[in-house]
Amino acid sequence: MALLEVKDVTVRFGGVTAVDGATFSAQAGRVTGLIGPNGAGKTTLFNVVSGLQPYGGTVVYRGRDLKGMSPSTRSRGGIGRTFQRLEVFGSLTVRENVLVAIEIHDRVARRGSSDEHHARADHLMRRVGIHDFAEHRADQVPTAIARLPEVTRALATGPRLLLLDEPSSGLTPTETQRFGALLRDLAAQRRAVVIVEHDMSLVMSCCDDIHVLDFGKIVVSGPPEEIRRSRRVRRAYLGEEREPGPAEGAAVESPAVAEGAAS
Repeated sequence: MALLEVKDVTVRFGGVTAVDGATFSAQAGRVTGLIGPNGAGKTTLFNVVSGLQPYGGTVVYRGRDLKGMSPSTRSRGGIGRTFQRLEVFGSLTVRENVLVAIEIHDRVARRGSSDEHHARADHLMRRVGIHDFAEHRADQVPTAIARLPEVTRALATGPRLLLLDEPSSGLTPTETQRFGALLRDLAAQRRAVVIVEHDMSLVMSCCDDIHVLDFGKIVVSGPPEEIRRSRRVRRAYLGEEREPGPAEGAAVESPAVAEGAAS
């Protein structure tokens, strides 16, 4: 059984359908990619799974229907996420950002001492590769590092399902390669890792399964090799043989990016 099952999920904002009957799953031990043009509904689906967005349809996590369950309950149940827009406490150090997540999580679980919290924070920062920036204010770290404290903070809650929204933004090619290795390592520890990502080199190199969204619909699902060959992926990114939809914005991926996915 998949750790996460999203079945016929629909989200409407007034007369606009942002997600239209989307169905996909994410398996423990695998990295799953959710890709598509800007405005396709990727972040909205993350909001659905994490409990921030009302929806029609069904979301099942570890065999349990999440309908009506609050975001905090979902988090305590093992769902962690990052956001497309950077969400860190800028006036706190990187270490303090991670400690906030650890301490809140452990306070609810009524476990852990201060020394244990600091040890866990050090371990997680080393694992993600940001320990050298532990005492830097979170709003003053280099651009290439800025998203990694949020990833570390998400890991601090011990998630079984990790949702990462554009986590590689700002990373250099070498840093992106290291980050891809981290994602595979995290999945290997029986987590389901789901990424929304525009860097096709990262998606194709680290994902086991990829789902392509266009106008809120999952139009293609499969392994990277199948996605590379798919003409429907090319249509989704380049607009070939495709009429504009009611919710489509002006911004889409550049042809070069889309060709990286479909060529």
